[in-house]
Amino acid sequence: MRRIAVLDAPSNLGLRPPTPTSVPGCGKAPGALRDQGLLPRLRARDAGCLTPPRYDAGDWRPGDGVCHAREIADYSAALADRIGAIIDRGEFPVVLGGDCSILLGSALAMHRLGEAVGGRIGLVFVDGHSDFRHPGNASYVGAAAGEDLALVTGRGQADLAGIEGRRPYFRDVDVVVLGIRAQDEYRLDLQAAGIITRPVPALRAEGAARTAQWAHEQLADCAGYWVHVDVDVLDPAVMPAVDAPDPGGIAFAELEILLAGLVDTPHCLGVELTVFDPDYDPDGAYAAEIVNTVVSGLRPVTAPGSAPSRLRAERTPASTPTPGPRRSTDQFGPPDSPAPVDHGQVHDGAASGADVADGGPADYDLADDDLGGSGVSTETTRPATATGGPAA
Repeated sequence: MRRIAVLDAPSNLGLRPPTPTSVPGCGKAPGALRDQGLLPRLRARDAGCLTPPRYDAGDWRPGDGVCHAREIADYSAALADRIGAIIDRGEFPVVLGGDCSILLGSALAMHRLGEAVGGRIGLVFVDGHSDFRHPGNASYVGAAAGEDLALVTGRGQADLAGIEGRRPYFRDVDVVVLGIRAQDEYRLDLQAAGIITRPVPALRAEGAARTAQWAHEQLADCAGYWVHVDVDVLDPAVMPAVDAPDPGGIAFAELEILLAGLVDTPHCLGVELTVFDPDYDPDGAYAAEIVNTVVSGLRPVTAPGSAPSRLRAERTPASTPTPGPRRSTDQFGPPDSPAPVDHGQVHDGAASGADVADGGPADYDLADDDLGGSGVSTETTRPATATGGPAA
């Protein structure tokens, strides 16, 4: 069995303000999920909170690049330190965002780990949107939470796409995208890049359990993989508490089955949850649904007999990477000190009672145009046909 460690990453730096006089509410998500008993139900270790810098867009204007870029880069380096420390303890990190820009910190941690073990780390990207906007397919960029998949695959400005000189954090062939809508704005760009996808219609046709197994198979050449879950993969009929709700999503039960299938292997190294906005959930009902889903979906991680990740065991003193420059990230506090896991005290994490799945993350500023079409879509598979996309 593996012990879960829950780390709060309440950054909202990657979103545009919902109104001229307010800031994105997703930074409140970790607290809202904790209020619903997430940690005791997971029997998880509390790995603390990495407090983000102040949200202040200042005089940013279109054409200035990604807003809050320096702050996001510093925060990402600090978040990578914290995630790496959790993995070094032999634990399974569950990172609570925040918006989708926290993926940059997770991606940096995975690249460091891959370098340390001499292998590639993959990404399973479960999201209602592709988040693949970049200077090659858009007139301008600005909100990192609508550009995170592009950034972690090496597209975009170097201060975010190449922190510590690491670029890309994930290779295109090591990424699987699940749950985007059939007419996603950047679906042809993903295809041209060779990034495989399974949009909602294909996911539902194949089933969530088989889709999880399919994702495993696509990443068979990787030493392990990270799972990103944006709750806007859920249909707004069941999860409207996100910044960019988009019809045509999946149900809570499907997310639970998908998550359980993705984490039920030692190759899964951790999970992040993003974009839930408690400002749209005044009575906490949606937070409760998310917690039910996450607890049930993560049960395989702590089930008796589940195998721990082999990557920590493979790491040797000679291969342990030298941490990147601390820069200004010291302001965020030190990472957890690596320590051996006392397996005699590891909890099984099983929650009592029936846990009904319901919830997931939501995200960003993307204006999702209705591109029309039949709504029927099948997944892309390798090798991809480079038929192009929007002109660069």
